[in-house]
Amino acid sequence: MKKILSMMILITLINNPFSLSQTLKTGTTSAQILKLNVGPRAVAMGGAYTSVADDILSTYWNPSGTAEIKSNEAFFNHTDLYLDIKHDYAAFATNLSDFGTIGAFVSVLSMGEEIVRTTRQPEGTGEYFDAGALVIGLNYSRFLTENFAIGFNAKYINEYIWHMSASGFAIDVGTMYKIQVLNELRIAASISNFGTKMQLSGRDITTTIPSGGGNRDFVPVNYELDKFDLPLLFRFGISSDIIKTESNRLTLTFDAVHPNDHSEYINSGFEYAWEEIVFLRGGYNSLFEVNSEKGLTLGFGLNYRLLDLVKIKLDYAYQDFGRLGSLNYFSIGLMF
Repeated sequence: MKKILSMMILITLINNPFSLSQTLKTGTTSAQILKLNVGPRAVAMGGAYTSVADDILSTYWNPSGTAEIKSNEAFFNHTDLYLDIKHDYAAFATNLSDFGTIGAFVSVLSMGEEIVRTTRQPEGTGEYFDAGALVIGLNYSRFLTENFAIGFNAKYINEYIWHMSASGFAIDVGTMYKIQVLNELRIAASISNFGTKMQLSGRDITTTIPSGGGNRDFVPVNYELDKFDLPLLFRFGISSDIIKTESNRLTLTFDAVHPNDHSEYINSGFEYAWEEIVFLRGGYNSLFEVNSEKGLTLGFGLNYRLLDLVKIKLDYAYQDFGRLGSLNYFSIGLMF
């Protein structure tokens, strides 16, 4: 475990040599869809979910957490973001006994069509464009020992705007270690979005310029666009059930997050469960982050058994985004 954690920390430092005393690299990474938090349960706990991850949400937060899935689990999350931008996330995972757990997930960022405007036609050309992003991934995890799990994600990423698009590939690696003290102390780490650079290409970078030969001939040229890194994230989390009885559970959790395109920050949260049926959650997101608009998070959940072998999970979360207002997250999950 020490070797794995050391390797993950080393990879993160290599890809982010800048500290707070140097220039922040805000806005210098591609595929921001990879940074959109997934799942009302995790969001309501302030995003401090790395060491709590024990369900299908692990496909986003810590790929090792899906090893906790006992049978099959499916999940769908929809969020209305700003300016009619929408984010959807769906996932499925199944436990294959001694082989481990395998899963698949898809994340979609979309928006409505907008009018194409130019300097010569500021009111519109009569054309419309749209933009969005797509992530498709596979997950695998398993327990190597009774208390230590490891997991991996492999992801294909695509971004597009009008006639342009960019594609890339990435992997996530996560670990989880349980210590049987304090009603089970959980220590976890994950590194997300370690992969290729992304570069837009397409017909919108093609134009024409005069040949310069004294005639009216034009020569086609292509603009050369930069390549951008993916938003690498290193997370380290710790959590414990400080109260755990037959009917009640109170979990406290903390995450330290180190991105390659901004300052470090801390997430914190709690989850209270009654009979593992009704859940109340709260937390604080992005504590100590430079120029953060995030803050208080709240939420609740309900796990209801429909049939002997089918359980439905309904979750809601509220997140304060300061001057940007607030967001509401909804999800539905099935365990069967």
